[in-house]
Amino acid sequence: MGNQIENKEERIPILETVDLGIDFGGLTAVDNFNISIKNVEIAGLIGPNGAGKTTVFNLLTKVYQPTRGKILLGGKDTASMNTVQMNRAGVARTFQNIRLFDTLTVEENVKIGLHNEIHYNWFDGVFRTARYWKHEKYAHERAMELLSIFDMQGMANQKAGSLPYGAQRRLEIVRALGTNPSVLLLDEPAAGMNPSETAELMENIRKIRDTFQIAIVLIEHDMSLVMNICEEIAVLNYGKIIAKGTPEEIQANPKVIEAYLGKQKEEA
Repeated sequence: MGNQIENKEERIPILETVDLGIDFGGLTAVDNFNISIKNVEIAGLIGPNGAGKTTVFNLLTKVYQPTRGKILLGGKDTASMNTVQMNRAGVARTFQNIRLFDTLTVEENVKIGLHNEIHYNWFDGVFRTARYWKHEKYAHERAMELLSIFDMQGMANQKAGSLPYGAQRRLEIVRALGTNPSVLLLDEPAAGMNPSETAELMENIRKIRDTFQIAIVLIEHDMSLVMNICEEIAVLNYGKIIAKGTPEEIQANPKVIEAYLGKQKEEA
């Protein structure tokens, strides 16, 4: 009974959208977008290029404020929140185009992600007070712990901009985890990775979900990755969801096939 209650609690929706939409001038970019992401779930958002997937992530993180609809985080309406407040509330993301501080070290990049947990003021920083050293010690240990997820602790003192592309992708995920999210949004995490790196990424995404007990939503064009790792998938086309379901249901859905391959000519 205890396990049944625990499992039920784990599946409570952590992120929901209700008729979410945004217009840019007279153009509707996203419309009637409805999803429900359960806690400790890996979900996918797929669709052709230009379907509006990254726009959805920008809405969920309040880079864009919705024109209409609601975003609920843990059941709470986030209408009054901005980007910083959404991050503090538990939504973290990576970007389609990597955004690291290239001239800072790997460890320093991760420490920037720890801003929600590190609390000392300018006085502590200037005069190197006991509180400053306490938080710096914690930041170092936490950064190394997070880097160990991807076996990157040996790269801690390297400049972020000097890392290979795949390592930069992994570092961006580590930095996002540093904000202690309840929902992690990954925008094309496998972009530019070879098959071996992609397979390793797949296992690490599962490891992150299980270790941190968080929900993960990913945009990805690598269909093998999506179909093998996601429990639920939503398909976006022209800013609207055209299908939702399990990987098996999505693969067999005629609307999805048409969106990706185009409508087939009827046989004569």
